[in-house]
Amino acid sequence: MLSDKRFQHGFRPGFNDGTFGIAIAAILLVTAVTWASNSPNVEKADFSLTYVGATLVHTGFGARLYDINLQKETRDKLFQHPSPLLFEHPPFEALLFSPLARFSYRTAYLMWGLLNAVLWLILMVGLRRHLTWPREDLAYIILWLLFAPLGVALYQGQSSIILLAVFAGSFLLSQQGKNFEAGLLLGLGLVKLQFVLPLLLIFLLRKKWTLAGGFVITALCLSLLSLAAVGWQGAVDYGKLLLAVGSNPQNVSYGSGVDMPTIHGLVFAIGRTWLSSRFINALAAGLSLFLVVWVGLRWSSLPSPVSSRLMFASAIPASLVAGSPMFTHAFSPLLLAMFIAAAELRNLPTFIWRRILIGALLIFWTFPIYFLLVAWHALFIMCPVLLLFAWATAKSAAALDQHGADRIECAVIG
Repeated sequence: MLSDKRFQHGFRPGFNDGTFGIAIAAILLVTAVTWASNSPNVEKADFSLTYVGATLVHTGFGARLYDINLQKETRDKLFQHPSPLLFEHPPFEALLFSPLARFSYRTAYLMWGLLNAVLWLILMVGLRRHLTWPREDLAYIILWLLFAPLGVALYQGQSSIILLAVFAGSFLLSQQGKNFEAGLLLGLGLVKLQFVLPLLLIFLLRKKWTLAGGFVITALCLSLLSLAAVGWQGAVDYGKLLLAVGSNPQNVSYGSGVDMPTIHGLVFAIGRTWLSSRFINALAAGLSLFLVVWVGLRWSSLPSPVSSRLMFASAIPASLVAGSPMFTHAFSPLLLAMFIAAAELRNLPTFIWRRILIGALLIFWTFPIYFLLVAWHALFIMCPVLLLFAWATAKSAAALDQHGADRIECAVIG
């Protein structure tokens, strides 16, 4: 898989840039989490929503987990300056987090933040042997730290770093032909089901039935956990809440549509003043389905290992923009696609794809952009960039596949 044997063992322990960089990164991440846990604004972090859900399950109110009035009442009792958002995550998440409700909010936030920081470091070190760009270890580490969505996910106490781990693990396992194990792991991505289901559809279009079987097993296990947490009525209430979220993109309690870099967010931002919400939902769903089907069918026609890696890089942004809701932290899995695409830039035979990908990568790695767009309530502007990245990566995969075929033909003729 790798041409440079130096990467087959990843980081090398010792007195070198890699070890120094990892140590500095660990200090920065732990310090950041500790500082945030003592910040006066920590109550407004997204983890407060998870804490509300965990508290309801822990105190025996799991069956009413998606009772909006009860959520608001609990939220107002726990926090002096609560976030206006509501808990809309899957029931099993509240059950799994319920042990943290035994602790005060700040302690629970610190514990979860440290776990996220450790996972960040594990991914950074573990993926190095599979990510060949950049060649310098210190530059590789810096790029992890410069990717703003990861920092936002850490601060907000979100599970997007877990989603990055799920996507990365599924990618590596599927590349090794371990499709069943990849499916089992991909099922854990149901913690952010709006992003993992489009990726699953892409695999189904590629007829990866073994992977789908593993996914179903994990999904069934998580469904049983959800029923144990909220019961049948709670599961029905969860479904109703998801429908309400999709039907009310202007509601800040669910997350404003213009603050989402998805196809739905883009369509809502453009047509909210002259299109009905029903038409916006239908149009966004149709466009999202078209994109996912296009990526899946295109991937099926490109069998080579290099093109397959690039198509996985295309599938990630396609899955993200097809899902909703989506906020800054949800860009986290995109980092894997960025490293994969960057590693193939020199090999691209077509100049235009190289320039497009370089431009998109520069935008994604420029951390102030995210904060400015959030402040301007214009994060939907990132949707066209994600679409362009998905399209250019898929076209690059086809170009590399054709280039490889042409080289083989020339060698045979020669």
